[in-house]
Amino acid sequence: MSRRPSPDAPSVSLLDRRTLLQIGLAAQAAIAFATPAAAQVAAGDNLKFGPAEPFSYDGLKALAKAKAAKPYAEPPRPNPDIVRKIDYDAHGKLKFNPEHALYGKSPGAYPITFMHVGQFFPKTVRMHAVAEGKSREILYDPSYFDMPADHVAKGLPPQPSAYAGLWIREAKDQVTDKGDWKTREPFATFLGASYFRAIGGKGQVGMSARGVALFPQPGAAEEFPDFTAFWFEPAKTDGDPVTVYALLDGPSLAGAYRFLIHRTAGTLMEIEATVTMRQDVPRLGLAALTSMYWFSETQKPSLIDWRPEVHDSDGLAMWTGSGERIWRPLNNPPRIMTSSFTDERPRGFGLLQRDRVFDHYQDGVKYQDRPSTWVEPVGDWGKGVVQLVELPTDDEIHDNVVAYWIPSEPTKTGETVALAYKLHWLDEEPYPTPLGRVVATRLGRGGQPGLPRPPGVRKFMVEFLGGPLTDIPYGQTVEPVLWASRGTFSYVFAEAVPSDVPGHWRAQFDLTAQGPEPVEMRCYMKVGDRVLTETWLYQYIPPA
Repeated sequence: MSRRPSPDAPSVSLLDRRTLLQIGLAAQAAIAFATPAAAQVAAGDNLKFGPAEPFSYDGLKALAKAKAAKPYAEPPRPNPDIVRKIDYDAHGKLKFNPEHALYGKSPGAYPITFMHVGQFFPKTVRMHAVAEGKSREILYDPSYFDMPADHVAKGLPPQPSAYAGLWIREAKDQVTDKGDWKTREPFATFLGASYFRAIGGKGQVGMSARGVALFPQPGAAEEFPDFTAFWFEPAKTDGDPVTVYALLDGPSLAGAYRFLIHRTAGTLMEIEATVTMRQDVPRLGLAALTSMYWFSETQKPSLIDWRPEVHDSDGLAMWTGSGERIWRPLNNPPRIMTSSFTDERPRGFGLLQRDRVFDHYQDGVKYQDRPSTWVEPVGDWGKGVVQLVELPTDDEIHDNVVAYWIPSEPTKTGETVALAYKLHWLDEEPYPTPLGRVVATRLGRGGQPGLPRPPGVRKFMVEFLGGPLTDIPYGQTVEPVLWASRGTFSYVFAEAVPSDVPGHWRAQFDLTAQGPEPVEMRCYMKVGDRVLTETWLYQYIPPA
């Protein structure tokens, strides 16, 4: 489930993710798809539809561009006095009747269920079914939900619609142990602002994606445009994609999106987006990813938590236009930190969960199974930067990591930006590097055991695994190649890690750096002129 901001969200999103996840899992609402014969659909799925209207993706793009030329109007909100009373407990009691599932009885491989508005998701999101170039709005009816007789949501009128989001469920021809598709788990969801997410290869959700990450002006609060309406076309078979169209609208822009959503070993989304500016936007973050990182083996404050690690993602991976493979471990910084990585025609980037060992987490919420999400550009993205924003957090309930692509030129009022990319929700990168990968970053006091530890010196252990490292013969000298934006290195060497895993090496070095400003660092391993590993990047913030 994706998250949306509260009315007084901070300047960069730092949102209660566990509570909202529980809300999304507890309250699922569903409606059915309109086949070419609307009367037949209504009879089969007991739904109510609005009148038929022409629909096409080109028409949706034209609609978004026309909206961007007009002043922004916020989406309708069903009676706010009622909706604010639909808190976590009340939202969990809104049970959608699966007899009304979109594509539940009418043709379509993957049923779609919808979620109700509530305290955390108060805005209307309109839902439409598409067939043969026509769309019909799926009208809200409280009778679609099983809810207690005295539930506060019963006081909401049919209009504006009380739908807030949707789940795309596993194929209905895949029979469960109970012989009933309705009990199957969803594999993709859209809920809140422009957030969406999907499961990876291990069947778990975790991090989210967003339509855009938007920072209108320097120092201004982050803006959260909404997907205000969706249109759906069915997958004919479980090997075909579900097609989802979305209208994005916010104070600074409006846009049209098309998602072709494939259920694969994880989930693959083919995404096209066209957004038009209502005003100048110097930082338009496209293909945005959002995740949570609290602590790991890199740094963990003493006695902060009983678990060894807590994170949905542990690093930002990049495959640059020049072909370099980069791994940047995530931080939980003392203040908001923004890192920019200049590139041209990037081949991909993503927030990944590389650590897959349960003993490293010891938590039943299965952090070791959370998906990695990889952005694969389609076409020439030109020049720009992959930007990483890290926020301080003191709990796992907050999404405190955002990564996205920013074009090199600021977007001006009236300009239209078009982008296409694939979004892979998997266990690992879809195109893994043949080089050794970074598998751990460890920090400690600098100096040598048995001697006084010098102040202002930090020891680093960067572990690499696999690739050409598996072929290094005994006695071969492996060289760490280091760089830092400031400070000096000492006590530098590489060694094979004593373990049962072949090709496991580490670079060890001390860094002396005074002052509070961050230190940007690079490291990779080589033998002679032969590069053995991807490039490790790190932002080290010396203690106060």
